[in-house]
Amino acid sequence: MNAQSLVAKVWNFAHVLRDQGVSYQAYISQISYLLFLKMDEERVTQIGEASMLPEGARWDDIKDLSGEALNAAYVKLLEKLSKQPGIIGAIFLKAQSEIQDPAKLKRLVGLIDGETWLGLPVDVKGNIYEGLLARNAEDVKSGAGQYFTPRPLIEAMVEVVDPEPHQTVHDPACGTAGFLLAAWERMKGHAKAGDRRVYTALKNKFSGVDIVPEVVRLAAMNLYLHGITGVDSIVEAKDALLGAGGKTYDVVLTNPPFGKKQSYRIVRDDGEIDSEREDYDRQDFFVTTSNKQLNFLQHVMTVLAPDGEAAVVLPDNVLFEGGAGETIRRRLLKNFDFHTLLRLPTGIFYKQGVKANVLFFDKKPPSEEPATKELWIYDLRTNQRFTLKERPMVRADLDDFVACYRSGRRFERQESEKFKRFDIGTLLARDKVNLDIFWLKDHTLDDPDLLPPPDEVAAEIVESLQTALDRFRNVAKALADGPG
Repeated sequence: MNAQSLVAKVWNFAHVLRDQGVSYQAYISQISYLLFLKMDEERVTQIGEASMLPEGARWDDIKDLSGEALNAAYVKLLEKLSKQPGIIGAIFLKAQSEIQDPAKLKRLVGLIDGETWLGLPVDVKGNIYEGLLARNAEDVKSGAGQYFTPRPLIEAMVEVVDPEPHQTVHDPACGTAGFLLAAWERMKGHAKAGDRRVYTALKNKFSGVDIVPEVVRLAAMNLYLHGITGVDSIVEAKDALLGAGGKTYDVVLTNPPFGKKQSYRIVRDDGEIDSEREDYDRQDFFVTTSNKQLNFLQHVMTVLAPDGEAAVVLPDNVLFEGGAGETIRRRLLKNFDFHTLLRLPTGIFYKQGVKANVLFFDKKPPSEEPATKELWIYDLRTNQRFTLKERPMVRADLDDFVACYRSGRRFERQESEKFKRFDIGTLLARDKVNLDIFWLKDHTLDDPDLLPPPDEVAAEIVESLQTALDRFRNVAKALADGPG
């Protein structure tokens, strides 16, 4: 059975559970638990290795049970494994059974038991899981799309950054670990064939965090199924913006969650709910702001090692917002070599109407002169038309950008219609150091085929209204606070 048919087989049962009120994301969590249990059992019976799991919490402890006995044993097993360290603890983090019907649980156990998973090649197992994650992201109701960066974009970003086996790679908003896996494949290709020491050491070069525990579980399982095993903990559940504890990394690849403001909700004594702004008051940040993207950009800037490289997906507002935005952009141009900006097309993310970019920059030693000498901007947005289903972005759409980037030999770059160079003097002279720069004539109004779909237009309107409303609120607050 090939990967596609196995994905279909496993996924078809999700529809049955969906009717029982089990979300797709919860279903994939249950699949993750059972897959890990089954493969641990196969490792013992087929290879003769010792089980990674404690006694009383293994596949044999549930596979022959049924009815309430199965339910009870499964709940007890998950509770025990959720307290384990390392990769087991990451996969079973806060694990609980979402399947209340014992017959449905028994059927899912049988579905997993019917395959020999360890006999499948690593890439096939990984492809199966990636297929499940992709289908989950496509389900708008699950909201999982926010954790899913288009794979062609990830591959292109990793190709041009081109991490080496000796470098450490980090993603502070790792989602389902797409960037870490792409970097793993790239770095394996650089390692000498048959050099097991390099291969083993390579597994310790990766790390990631995400604020959502359920997503960390999916990331840990994804890494495990792709062969990144034998490492205590690669991904962990925490808020990256609280700080990295002084750790720095050679390469940072990330796509932070979209949304400008950060807030948390509190319940007052009278039962009413207040939404409070949450600023991150960090000594290593240049400015305090409630803008999530600006904070993530500051975070990446602080965790880069000397001469470290970063590639970060960020929305347009990071390029033009005044106040904190201008301060951070000036610091970025001065202390980092912000050498490349890729303007991304709309229609490639699961959140409609998103206008985003990839910022590529390297950390440089302190100097009186700006570390950035010139910024090269590639416009992949103007006159481009992508949708998630009818016209999805494919890797070939990024071939010209990759070729223009000239990875490893940026001194050979040449301007083209879509790729332009802007020197530091020009950038600093722009009002508020606005880096939202474009030059191509937009033909979308002349060509109906290039017009965005109505839902995307509506999403842009909502975004614009929300931005305007935020500004009015700031003005109102300033007036209420009075002078001083």
